[in-house]
Amino acid sequence: MRSHWGEERGSVTAEFAAVIPAVMLVLALCLGGVQVAGQQIRLADAAADAARSLARGDGEGRSTARARQAVPNAALRVEHRGEFICARVSAPAPAPFGLLTVEATGCALAGGL
Repeated sequence: MRSHWGEERGSVTAEFAAVIPAVMLVLALCLGGVQVAGQQIRLADAAADAARSLARGDGEGRSTARARQAVPNAALRVEHRGEFICARVSAPAPAPFGLLTVEATGCALAGGL
């Protein structure tokens, strides 16, 4: 006796096998996005700390070291905007977005405590 399902036997397995890589790719991109968001938050904190440190008169080298403590491979650029001193901290994004650069800026009143 022949079943009408006999011709489609195994098609669900084939469709499932075709969908799994796409689901894994979407999941990896979502997890990478969460990592980038977390790094953005760490960079914002590091920029604020560096700006306050620079406003108190600490050296740029010390502020860069503090930023790198929070985020490895971080780079610090100091900008003066009127009576404010700003610290722009940037670092490469974590994998799989390693070609992107994430950055944050924090400002503090120069000479403030």
